[in-house]
Amino acid sequence: MFGIIVLFVIIGFIVQQRLKSKFKKYSKEALSNGMSGAEIAQKMLEDHFIYDVRIESVAGKLTDHYNPANKTVNLSPEVYSGRSVAAAAVAAHEVGHAVQHAKGYKWLEMRSQLVPMVQFSSRIMNIVIWSMILGVGFLGIFGVNTAIWVLIAAQMAITAFTLVTLPVEYDASNRALAWLTDKGMITAQEHDKANDALSWAARTYLVAALASMAQLAYYFSLLRD
Repeated sequence: MFGIIVLFVIIGFIVQQRLKSKFKKYSKEALSNGMSGAEIAQKMLEDHFIYDVRIESVAGKLTDHYNPANKTVNLSPEVYSGRSVAAAAVAAHEVGHAVQHAKGYKWLEMRSQLVPMVQFSSRIMNIVIWSMILGVGFLGIFGVNTAIWVLIAAQMAITAFTLVTLPVEYDASNRALAWLTDKGMITAQEHDKANDALSWAARTYLVAALASMAQLAYYFSLLRD
């Protein structure tokens, strides 16, 4: 079982590297309409009559995300200022999350509700794992099986989050590609390239969900009779 977890770690690394390669490749493909990622994002927001969401530039690479708490579309410098197929695809994808938020998309709402639970679960897991390693604290008081059940409960919350994330991410990409095409923001060739880039991004979430389920199964296997 532990070998399966290691396998998913390796697969996750490969997929992540492939995503970076695709982003780098399509970042060199100039967008035919000459718009920047920030301009694409603004246009998509306006077309969906969303006027209370800000577009901001954040440091780093592939750090793009939508924050429902303060209603901001956060784009990395390469996406914010970039005028490439990759920039258009990523910017539209993040606005796709803003559209989900505005329309009350149930899976996005569910994911947002799970965030505090996931953060709490991660902290608890760290405490329990270190107790199991050191043989003190939680483990010394409650025993091995109780510690493992706590890990299982925490991992279940994390697994639920990764599973709920899947429809959220796939739907955002579908909304992005549909809008980019319907509004003539991209050509047919650019559509295929944008779809390729977003598909690899989605695969990172799929691998994460599978890895989380494998981790959960591993904890169950540790239970003692």
